[in-house]
Amino acid sequence: MHGVKRVQYSQAALEAKKQRDHDKLKAYLALSDDVIARKSHDMSNEAFELTTRLLRMNPEFYTVWNYRRDMFIESLFPQRSPSEVNELLSDDLSLTFELLKQHPKVYGIWNHRRWCLEHIPDGPSPDDVNGYRNSTWNKELFVVEKMLDADARNFHAWNYRRYILATMPFPPPPKSELAYTTRKIEANFSNFSAWHQRSKVLTTLWETGELDRVKSIEEEFELVRNAMYTDPDDQSVWIYHAWLIGNGNYAARLQFEITSIQELLDEQPDSKWCMESLVRYKRLLIEKHAENLGDKKALVDSCLELLAKLRDIDPPRRRRYDEIAEGIRSGNEMQ
Repeated sequence: MHGVKRVQYSQAALEAKKQRDHDKLKAYLALSDDVIARKSHDMSNEAFELTTRLLRMNPEFYTVWNYRRDMFIESLFPQRSPSEVNELLSDDLSLTFELLKQHPKVYGIWNHRRWCLEHIPDGPSPDDVNGYRNSTWNKELFVVEKMLDADARNFHAWNYRRYILATMPFPPPPKSELAYTTRKIEANFSNFSAWHQRSKVLTTLWETGELDRVKSIEEEFELVRNAMYTDPDDQSVWIYHAWLIGNGNYAARLQFEITSIQELLDEQPDSKWCMESLVRYKRLLIEKHAENLGDKKALVDSCLELLAKLRDIDPPRRRRYDEIAEGIRSGNEMQ
């Protein structure tokens, strides 16, 4: 790494490190063999503790996670009251949180957290059957927010957040989640997961009528336009913009956005995403609103000119641009 002084180790130190690594590997393999040998028949507390030790060493050992869950179902749960089961699962959530601090993108850890939540029992009383779940889900929402504070673009954490919100006994209103995505996006426009989450939340708010679709879409275009001008090379912004455009059913919207993007391209003449988006939206105009176009040929020529430039600035995808250009020529000749 730049700026870090390289440390010179003596031969003795290197040999000692090599021996420590060898001993750690030997211990790991012995423990792994022991746990796997027990898997088919041993559901004891001792075996459970061994899985804990092994998963701390290697949290990507999916077979051991499965073994651990089998022990919960076949041995540990039947022997315990709902309160004790809830405590056991809370302990495993704490274990996985510790593991996530060091391994925040390991699928097995996130999957086990979901499994734990799915097995939270009813309680603590017949009058409060969702008490354990409500308490646990609220903690999980807090935990995942901390995870996203540490890495705002961790898609595992975002997926888990969506799961939490979708399964909470008493979820927060969707508008609060919209505000959360706004904070994350404004902190970093290059947060694809936050834009994606925003699209999900907006769809829900539009479908339920909690948000005026026409007004909010105008606000979304303004938000994403600011992001485009801030960082025109950020792919996530353009993907969200394309989502807002949708199927291109509104010619006026397409023409307005084309004009806006062209102004940005004039300032950033080598912007790949500006050019790709202009081609995409002009093609939508040609395909869906041809009868209202004053000069269709000018649009076609403009698309072909942009594709030629894209070939030059983005050589690895030149064949893709050639195929798009051929499609435009063929479609134009057929009409």
